[in-house]
Amino acid sequence: ALELMEKNVVAVIGPQSSGIGHVISHVVNELHVPLLSFAATDPTLSASEYPYFIRTTMSDYFQMNAVASIVDYYQWKEVTAIFADDDYGRGGVSALGDALATRRAKISHKAAIPPNSNTEVINDVLFRANMMESRVMVVHANPDTGMRIFSVANKLQMMASGYVWIVTDWLAAVLDSSASRDLKGMSHIQGLVVLRQHTPESDAKDKFTTKWNNAARSRGINSGLNSYGFYAYDSVWAVARGIDQFLDNGQQVNFSADPRLHRSKDSTLQLSTLKVFDGGEQMLQQLLLTNFTGLTGLVQFGPDRNLVRPAYDILNVGGSGSRLIGYWSNYSGLSVAAPETLYQKPSNASSVAQRLYNVVWPGDSTTTPKGWVFPNNGQPLRVGVPIKASFKELVAGGRGSDNVTGYCIDIFNAAIRLLPYPVPCQFITIGDGKKNPNYDDIISMVADNSLDAAVGDFAIVRNRTKMAEFTQPYIESGLVIVAPVQRAPSSAWAFMKPFTLEMWCVTCALFIFVGIVVWILEHRTNEEFRGSPRRQIITIIWFSFSTMFFSHRQNTGSALGRFVLIIWLFVVLIINSSYTASLTSILTVQQLSTGITGIDNLISSGLPIGYQAGKFTKNYLIEELSIPESRLVALNTIKEYADALRRGSGDGGVAAIVDEMPYVEIFLSYHCDFRIVGQEFTKEGWGFAFQRDSPLAADLSTAILQLSESGQLQRIHDEWFTRPSCSTDDTEVGATSLGLRSFWGLFLVCALICLLALLVFFIRVCWQYSRYSSSEAAGEPGAADAVGPTAAAANAVERQRRPSRFGSFRELVEFVDKKEAEVKRAMKRRPSEKDNQAAGSSDTQPVS
Repeated sequence: ALELMEKNVVAVIGPQSSGIGHVISHVVNELHVPLLSFAATDPTLSASEYPYFIRTTMSDYFQMNAVASIVDYYQWKEVTAIFADDDYGRGGVSALGDALATRRAKISHKAAIPPNSNTEVINDVLFRANMMESRVMVVHANPDTGMRIFSVANKLQMMASGYVWIVTDWLAAVLDSSASRDLKGMSHIQGLVVLRQHTPESDAKDKFTTKWNNAARSRGINSGLNSYGFYAYDSVWAVARGIDQFLDNGQQVNFSADPRLHRSKDSTLQLSTLKVFDGGEQMLQQLLLTNFTGLTGLVQFGPDRNLVRPAYDILNVGGSGSRLIGYWSNYSGLSVAAPETLYQKPSNASSVAQRLYNVVWPGDSTTTPKGWVFPNNGQPLRVGVPIKASFKELVAGGRGSDNVTGYCIDIFNAAIRLLPYPVPCQFITIGDGKKNPNYDDIISMVADNSLDAAVGDFAIVRNRTKMAEFTQPYIESGLVIVAPVQRAPSSAWAFMKPFTLEMWCVTCALFIFVGIVVWILEHRTNEEFRGSPRRQIITIIWFSFSTMFFSHRQNTGSALGRFVLIIWLFVVLIINSSYTASLTSILTVQQLSTGITGIDNLISSGLPIGYQAGKFTKNYLIEELSIPESRLVALNTIKEYADALRRGSGDGGVAAIVDEMPYVEIFLSYHCDFRIVGQEFTKEGWGFAFQRDSPLAADLSTAILQLSESGQLQRIHDEWFTRPSCSTDDTEVGATSLGLRSFWGLFLVCALICLLALLVFFIRVCWQYSRYSSSEAAGEPGAADAVGPTAAAANAVERQRRPSRFGSFRELVEFVDKKEAEVKRAMKRRPSEKDNQAAGSSDTQPVS
């Protein structure tokens, strides 16, 4: 390349490898000569470091994103990278790691093969890779080393069912360049997934391919044309167009010497002959403005100096060739439609839109491999098990992995047996059995790789999920409050306890008020509500309180009275039912010794609270509920639980204990003088912890779901929790009297209806009284009907009686006390009497 540039070139096409590209790029930077490479795909050849380097093919940055999309499509989380240990290989694998990280996957093992390695070295590298758990192999090498990799892998039985091989575009170039009948070792690469640079179909491409094939046959060339050939062709045209435009713009091709370059005595290179291209910057800018459609599609550079619209074909090798199973493009991700047909549509790179055709995997399998196996390195799974001072039903054990037992251990062993592969386990006990170990510390050991897993009663809480990967919960759990209870002593006045004093007073007042209202409404029309004052008072009281038992004898006749009575009977029904329920509860339930009824009451009480040592409960109470640490008392055993609750807060004990439901159920099966108060105020579950992104967590979650669906999970639970449990119904704890607050709405509605009925009644009475008074006045003889002294006396009496009759409240009360039937008869009789009096006066008048 240096000898070529001695000839004062204005542009260089090549080289065909990334390693040489790094070296030559330094030279062209100094000589200001644009370097166009159609084969150097190393993403570290960046424009920021090498401003005169132009990549006329696709960067491995995009190819590794395509590989990561395939890994994510099949939901694999770890891959093994097998690569050539040079600039090309290291740059590609670095880009692969970054692409996988964005999809929550990673490279679990890097198998680097030194350049020019022999078969023995490759065998050692692959053997170590095969000892790892990942079975997804990504091969990024050059053709010479790559084909030997598959030959060795076949001997190591790594091309069998269960393996996944994803190969970058170097293999597609080999397959396209060689006729299948001439390609040796085709049997070693069956089932591989291979990427190839996508070149859209076009007439220009077909014509060029035909022309190439004819020329190759005439010259006796057996090799075919691969995608790099198309990019090389377009690179030549890009340079030609750039030079043409450079000259059309009036630029001159001039060179100048660089004083820093001089001939070395012992070198054959004529460095002094290397000249700096004076128009290099203008030529570079002209090349970056390239925009035409070539054999590879649109040839145009983006702001990052990469070709726009990068895309890859995804092939599946099988038989004597390969078949297309889909495409990847930076625009829409994985698809079965050609990328050029998608550019006219809105971008849709969501996971739902990703699609590939079915793949035939190594071993002629059509079932998608799970992508990993338990590592075949002879090391069993290191499983940490907490050993506590109590609650042996859950986890118990002594020294040695064979002595570990308990409900949690049986669930774990049953799930392990459902896995389609063997998983040897070594249980490592943590704790001395006298004091509870710290569970967060055990999870930290898993995160630090001191343990592979943690099995036991581990609650799945927020801070732990940041350190480890948990399985599906195998039992539900949540924090509850346990408090001491005692049977309430009997009392001669127990029948008064269902209602508070305020409730009793308001209820009695309402009974009397409703009785008075009904008496007022019925007094004028109903004989049963009339009589002497003493009888009417007794009637009011008797009617009011007899409605409590629906045994009132008086019948209501008026519409308003019946309406008020119906509403009142409904109120009485509610009061009776509530009284009965409350009295039953008070006579049968147990009373809380401490008065704690729920978490809010416990927080505000200021009393000491017990919790199980080593569990997350302490942190939750301090951080989430803001309870001072001085109020918290650590407890280890069931005996300590009972002793602390019996002593109480005044004797060095606790007012209540906050713990998870499974522990509380075990505790209450031994001690029935305690109860759960309130409701569960958190919702968690217990699961098994593994290292982050461990595939065992997902497989065990599936196994736990299978145990649940088959009923085996419940059977294991019943085997360990055989003790009869005390009643934990918190409705039997702490019954309280009902107050006015529960009924004020009902009482208010009843009172408003009564007042409304009274208002309607008095409006009607006043109207009747007005008519009655008018008819009475009209029925009396007027002054005009008398003569002489008699007339004068009558007028005087009339003037004295009118104001007193209409303004007297006593007369109104007397009117209300009258029967309504009598009032109506009087109102009808008086008009007829007036007519009779008028007729009589006309007969007795003297004749003048």
